[in-house]
Amino acid sequence: MTSQTTTPQGTKDRVLIFDTTLRDGEQCPGATMTLDEKLAVAELLDTMGVDIIEAGFPIASNGDFEAVAEIARRAKRAVIAGLARAIPGDIARAGEAVRHAARGRIHTFVSTSPIHLAHQMRKTEDEVVEIILKTVSQARDLVEDVEWSAMDATRTPIDYLCRCVEAAIRAGATTINLPDTVGYATPAEYRTMFEQVRARVPNADKAVFSVHCHDDLGLAIANSLAGVEGGARQVECTVNGIGERAGNAALEEIVMAIRTRGDVMPYETGIEATMLTRASKLVSHATNFPVQFNKAIVGRNAFAHESGIHQDGMLKHTETYEIMTPASVGVSKTSLVMGKHSGRAAFRSKLDELGLHLSDNQVQDVFERFKALADRKKHVYDEDIEALVDENLATAHDRIRLVSLSVIAGTRGPQRATMKIAMDGRTLTEEADGNGPVDAVFNCIKALVPHEAELELYQVHAVTEGTDAQAEVSVRLKAGERTMTARGADPDTLVASAKAYLSALNKLSATAVRLHAQHAAAE
Repeated sequence: MTSQTTTPQGTKDRVLIFDTTLRDGEQCPGATMTLDEKLAVAELLDTMGVDIIEAGFPIASNGDFEAVAEIARRAKRAVIAGLARAIPGDIARAGEAVRHAARGRIHTFVSTSPIHLAHQMRKTEDEVVEIILKTVSQARDLVEDVEWSAMDATRTPIDYLCRCVEAAIRAGATTINLPDTVGYATPAEYRTMFEQVRARVPNADKAVFSVHCHDDLGLAIANSLAGVEGGARQVECTVNGIGERAGNAALEEIVMAIRTRGDVMPYETGIEATMLTRASKLVSHATNFPVQFNKAIVGRNAFAHESGIHQDGMLKHTETYEIMTPASVGVSKTSLVMGKHSGRAAFRSKLDELGLHLSDNQVQDVFERFKALADRKKHVYDEDIEALVDENLATAHDRIRLVSLSVIAGTRGPQRATMKIAMDGRTLTEEADGNGPVDAVFNCIKALVPHEAELELYQVHAVTEGTDAQAEVSVRLKAGERTMTARGADPDTLVASAKAYLSALNKLSATAVRLHAQHAAAE
């Protein structure tokens, strides 16, 4: 394996896309996904051409292990990676999870910076080198494809970093990742680090070098591209840039920067760019993290022009203010295509057109929701159908479901809500007052499902335009150290609010059950 791969034409270097949405992305507080959501995201990533999918951290929990193993079984094209600390038990567990893949990878890491060695590892430099040799060798005995990462590489002295990289390659690592773990580096520094390590380490040409950048200073994309200029040929990133703290480099921005500026970056990826918007929407709904309106590439305003000067230029020639077309990333104008008279065959055809591939049972469930929506809403748009599908994936295994809701609101308070839910095979009804209709709805839920969770976020926006547009509500709840975000969609904002709140409670409940089971097993 060499540090550079080329196309058959030999004109551009191939940059591998390593997606860690399901691992680093899910570590974003409140972004936990269900197994079904992870499988849906992994399938889309595989279909759109992602080279390596980091499916999870198998030692973290039985749920993580099962998700990695199932994704490994289902993957058609992508390499499936499992993360492991430089601990024998971690590496064995990761190897067991990815063994089901046609192409599996163990990704193991250890800290190398002085601050990490002193305060986190509490090991000497020599001890860490021995750890690298032993654990990388163990991983290579289990799989042929081993990635090694130097955690906090950008704050590691270059001499010691080279020594660690040399040890990893000697032990069998095929990919070397030098991450900017805390988002500290500048582009010039990051590029120079790769150039120096690749020049100084023996057999560096036997491994692919990789970048992994966090966005603490807003430099994740710039640093990632600088690392590629320095010789890296793998970029680790996440859809929508989600991840710990300020997040990771965004996959869609990396892909489109390389594609749009091929004049100065002679590289290419294997990503089908027209699927980027769909991937963004799916991940946003699976993690319940809304995409900011002005987000590059996939934000709602990414191709919107409001100022008079911009509009005038766009009318005369689109390239005056657009460096890429909406269609190139899968954005199309909202199209009116379905109504209450549309049949199941036409609905399935529309799902295929939108790139939404569901099982027969899922299609039936979403079709019934579509018919109910079509009876209430004059026009059903593509975005409405996508919202129905994403909500179906998110709530498939909920133990608490909204049955009915009525609210009395207006200038004369207090506002009052009456709610009926189905929970664990029972139907429960409650009434509650509130300081406003939303407060009344949430007070109803608290009476029906007593809990101590605090509401940290309540956000509303419209799925499409018009007064009959579906409202999409985001709710974030915090219970102790656990934070869960969820969404609900409905033409009635209050119903959407109730769905979102109940969905967040369902996620908190499922997490509590899983943690209890893990503690019981450990005992």
